[in-house]
Amino acid sequence: MPVAFTLVFVDDTEDVRDKDISAIAALGEPTRRRLYEYVVGRRHPVGRDEAAEALGLARQTAAFHLDRLAAENLLDVLHVRRSGRTGPGAGRPAKLYRRSAAQIAVSLPDRRYELAGRLLAQAVEESDTTGRPVREVLHHRARELGVRLGEESEEKEPLGLLERHGFEPRPEDGSVVLGNCPFHALARAHTQTVCGMNLHLMRGLLEGLDAGGLEARLAPEPGRCCVRLDPAA
Repeated sequence: MPVAFTLVFVDDTEDVRDKDISAIAALGEPTRRRLYEYVVGRRHPVGRDEAAEALGLARQTAAFHLDRLAAENLLDVLHVRRSGRTGPGAGRPAKLYRRSAAQIAVSLPDRRYELAGRLLAQAVEESDTTGRPVREVLHHRARELGVRLGEESEEKEPLGLLERHGFEPRPEDGSVVLGNCPFHALARAHTQTVCGMNLHLMRGLLEGLDAGGLEARLAPEPGRCCVRLDPAA
């Protein structure tokens, strides 16, 4: 019985990358980093007084840095009445902090290992359920994702969409060479599997963009993505 899967592509717009860089930069300040490490090391949400006392800081200093960490989406803020009382006279809720569920990641050059991992995991699960060969399912899912990325993209030209997703496209004599492989380490260790997945992802992307003038093919070279886009025959 066929099983439906949904693959979520991580938002990697320039705005999101800038926010991730800003969040990581915020941890460069030593006091702020110590506060972050203290909060994430606790099993319970932490208040300003507790954090200040634990690190020997003035309460105002701790509050400033904790709020900055929250503004960068590194910490979540909760407002809790610790007395358990409600209504008039209960006092203001305490402001507590805990680790945010947000995932922050910046890599140079751009890498997309989470995407590859999801495609591979879903291919294995669907293969187990349907009996279809894993590689066949992987190629189908990769192409399907590529089509969706192309159709839903605000970028209507291959170069813009490929640049957005970290492939570093470079025009070359009518072709497009991809200067970066977002799956580099995986491709080196599992070349046939990952490069085949990438090839079908690129074919789907061109299909979704209705870019019939180009076709994706395998053309591995050192220092480049294994796929290149050539004029369609």
